[in-house]
Amino acid sequence: MKRVCIISQHFPPEKSGNASRTYDTAMHLAGSGIDVTVLAPHPTFPMGSFTRTWRRARGEVIDGVRVVRLWTWQPGSGDPGFASRMAYYLLFPLHALLWLCSPRNRFDLIITSAPPLFTGIPGYVLRRIGCVKWFLDIRDLWIDASIGLGFLKEGSIYVRISRRFEEICLAHADLVCVTTEELGRRISSRYRVAAPIELMPNGVNTDLFRPAESRKKQQIVYAGNVGHAQDLEKVALAIKSMNGNHSLKLLIAGDGDIREYLERLVEAENLTDSVIFTGILPREEIPRLLSESLVGVAPLKQLATLEYAAPTKAYEYMACGIPFIGCGNGEIARLARESGAGIIAENTPEAIAASLSSLLDDPAKMEEMGRRGREYVAEHYDRRTITLRLKQHIERMTWTGA
Repeated sequence: MKRVCIISQHFPPEKSGNASRTYDTAMHLAGSGIDVTVLAPHPTFPMGSFTRTWRRARGEVIDGVRVVRLWTWQPGSGDPGFASRMAYYLLFPLHALLWLCSPRNRFDLIITSAPPLFTGIPGYVLRRIGCVKWFLDIRDLWIDASIGLGFLKEGSIYVRISRRFEEICLAHADLVCVTTEELGRRISSRYRVAAPIELMPNGVNTDLFRPAESRKKQQIVYAGNVGHAQDLEKVALAIKSMNGNHSLKLLIAGDGDIREYLERLVEAENLTDSVIFTGILPREEIPRLLSESLVGVAPLKQLATLEYAAPTKAYEYMACGIPFIGCGNGEIARLARESGAGIIAENTPEAIAASLSSLLDDPAKMEEMGRRGREYVAEHYDRRTITLRLKQHIERMTWTGA
């Protein structure tokens, strides 16, 4: 039996999109006959929402997958400073490297999930000394996104070091997995990539996320990370402009860096009855919440550095049979167009409100878009099918020694 180690900064009980993606991937690999171990920090994200621990390591078995939690710095606030974030991001992969150096912890292959790009440290080191194959799984252009959102400055020493490390990783991995075709194009145009680049979308668990027998409520929903890349402020203001004609609520299910800012905005705009923050909900409750909503929203900011992104939440909306209103260009627009399940609005409250009103006034269209979305993700983005493709690459690499 082949032994595979997945290194991820996020894993349940965290509720991020990558936590669920890593869980589903590991579970499906284990179910297909692969011996899987996941290395992850003690639960931390959203930052400040979990109790800190100083325990060095803790192991458990979850649905046939061995999960080892390793200590790293856990920021205490919801939007920590640069030093605290870097300690969280850097100490975990260094601890993972030490753990993997033990003779007891030997694997045929390591999969490192980025961002953060530092998870590649143990994969790179162990690949260079020749004791393991390495798949580099890239879900996000972390550096570019941070520059676009104003957190980093192009040309700074931190950016130069990070790009150099990214370049080194891409030159030495045995396989590079990307979540969208545009992400693959951007990586190959910027760096010399020695390994094949394979499309492994975020996808969705279509067994869990499916239309539920729930009565529709007069609400739209956002389910995901409440972070800087999302234009949720514009959606909240759109709801304010619409509620002269529609008695509509916006449910924001999740947590993240900008939640406190959004809560202050909602209070200042007298929207506390229309915009509801549910906080983080158990994953098992999300399909019901989506199914009883009229529309899902996926409002990416309109930045060139985010055009490669296809938010996991959009797949989840479609899997539950509801249409979505998106913002942004690139992959999210392609997803809306090809699936027939989404509408892309400009990043203004007025445009979002107009798109929502048009859709809400046409129930037959909403139903048809929901049906198309469910069919589309079941055919193209089911996580079990995606994981079986990954398994084929694992077997080819580890059996042939390619």
